[in-house]
Amino acid sequence: METGYEYSIGKTLLRAENVTVQYGKTPVLKNVNFEIHDVLRPGHVQGQVVALLAPSGTGKTQLFRTIAGLQKPTSGGVYLNGNTVPVHAGDVGVVAQDYPLWNHMTVIENLLMGIHKPKLQGQTPKQAAMSYLAEIGLSDKANCYPHELSGGQRQRIAIGQQTLGCGHLLLMDEPFSGLDIIAKETVQHLIAEVAAADDLNSIIVTTHDIRSALAIADTVLLLGRDRDEQGNYIPGAYIKDNINLIEAGLAWHPNITTVPAFAKMEQEIITKFRNL
Repeated sequence: METGYEYSIGKTLLRAENVTVQYGKTPVLKNVNFEIHDVLRPGHVQGQVVALLAPSGTGKTQLFRTIAGLQKPTSGGVYLNGNTVPVHAGDVGVVAQDYPLWNHMTVIENLLMGIHKPKLQGQTPKQAAMSYLAEIGLSDKANCYPHELSGGQRQRIAIGQQTLGCGHLLLMDEPFSGLDIIAKETVQHLIAEVAAADDLNSIIVTTHDIRSALAIADTVLLLGRDRDEQGNYIPGAYIKDNINLIEAGLAWHPNITTVPAFAKMEQEIITKFRNL
């Protein structure tokens, strides 16, 4: 299927190189390798959305923490923007499942806590926070407290807190967990909005929700393990498949789930998923 889009691949934004995490002598991750590149579309602002798919218990959480700089790998490393120094905690924005905010602070105070001065580009911290609220249609919630917000609104503030406070890379842990179909579509739209806000914005979504991941990603990484002759898992998960959805014509489409090739790709990944 033709993509219908003109694009090119730019610089490397993130590189995971031979990442191994083991406890004692048992590896949870073994030689994990992948890269995220800047995707350039003439006439468009286009960030990157990468879906990291893996069954529960595979090592997804350990890889998430390693990418975030919250866990040091046993060997190998994760590097940003061509750096030779591994990622540290705070270099990457992290949005957990429950979208944690400081409940005793207002929305604007929560955002101000996250703002990183080098990103302000001539704005004061409050101007940057108010600009973000205007972009997401929540200017009227600036002086509200988290308990006064809906789940979707809290999620937008949590994402803003991280995108204002860190660089262009954002990690989202199971953002579709426990949501109904309508709520999932809302989150998908929000992720697409964040990615489209800056060419360098890159979002890594870790999930086992295949359909939701395909609806928003341009790349799918399948994390899994090998099996021995008896069918038992061999310790040490790695990236078993790297699927380019742009080349498959399954990226950047406003109604992607209605595209005939979507169902076929979904079934192919489900089949692969069963063997991860």
